[in-house]
Amino acid sequence: MTKVVVFSNMYPSAEHPTYGIFVKNQVEQLKSNGVDVQVIAIHDPGKGKIGKIINYLSWGMRSLLYVIQHKNTINITHAHYAFPTGMVSLIAKKLCKIPYVVTVHGGDLDKMAKKSARIANFTKSILQESSAVITVGEKLRSDVINDYGISPDKVEVMSMGVDTSIFKPMGQEEVRLLLDVPLNERVILFVGNVIEAKGVVELIDAFEKLQETKNDLLLYIVGSQKDQRFATEVKNKVIHNADIRFKKPVSQTELAKWMSAADILVLPSYHEGFGLVALEALASGAKVVATNVGGLPYLLKDDVGTLVEPRNAQALAAGLEEALANEVTREQHEVTQQVIQQHSSKVIVKRLNDIYEQNGKGPYK
Repeated sequence: MTKVVVFSNMYPSAEHPTYGIFVKNQVEQLKSNGVDVQVIAIHDPGKGKIGKIINYLSWGMRSLLYVIQHKNTINITHAHYAFPTGMVSLIAKKLCKIPYVVTVHGGDLDKMAKKSARIANFTKSILQESSAVITVGEKLRSDVINDYGISPDKVEVMSMGVDTSIFKPMGQEEVRLLLDVPLNERVILFVGNVIEAKGVVELIDAFEKLQETKNDLLLYIVGSQKDQRFATEVKNKVIHNADIRFKKPVSQTELAKWMSAADILVLPSYHEGFGLVALEALASGAKVVATNVGGLPYLLKDDVGTLVEPRNAQALAAGLEEALANEVTREQHEVTQQVIQQHSSKVIVKRLNDIYEQNGKGPYK
């Protein structure tokens, strides 16, 4: 059995149930497929710069101590995000000769690596020293190869996968009754952090533009409101609009119900490595309208979804209107079915386990 240690700077806890939930979902799938996985992660985003530094230092020390103590039984480590998480895998390789793979999610290249030349150099070293690089989207693969000089043979495109046993079409009327969502309204759903970079302001402007000609629309905004200042500004902006409703983060099973209850999932992000929430919505039977950024144009190509220009409320309103008028259901769209199958967690976990066995030390080397 392959022994894998997963390092992640995000992982859920009771206090933060959706923090890095995509990593936990993949870990649980690996375990259910017989892979021996040990997770060493940060479970609390931390408050303020000092709090975050303390979190990272404590986690880094715990990670390296575990590796040193168990170096003879670990086949491979897997870092989620290049920098800073990948530094732990890189150090473990230098100290204990344990190979590693790293998954690039987007923010590690689009934001973190651009903070300074030093971080960019660390990122390059982490990617170059890895046995394999996994990118969650096609654009990230191109960036890794072209910007960091990584051999194309070493880079795999692999989303975090969607659990189709959870995210699947359910009776819309039934789940709406369970969630107390009106039956006679058309529902637009946003799922994600309520932050500026997710395009929340443009979404609200687009929704209110649609309301000028349509009186049967509801917008549900489901997600974390960690940026209290921004969230308060947004709520004040729509305080008199009863058709825009905010919900706190929910569990995966509840989220699947919300996606089946919705007519459209909207993802108006400025940046998006892959857009897993869009895949989950497709698997649940909802239409998807998203911005033409990151991995989204690859996921939603061939009319699987509707793509619009980012940071443009008018374009977003037009895209939502187009999707509302489109009568083609997910069941009628063969390409959508193929996309869901390609990204199902069963397929992803099989591919990931193959990478571990091909690159890990020990009997699998």
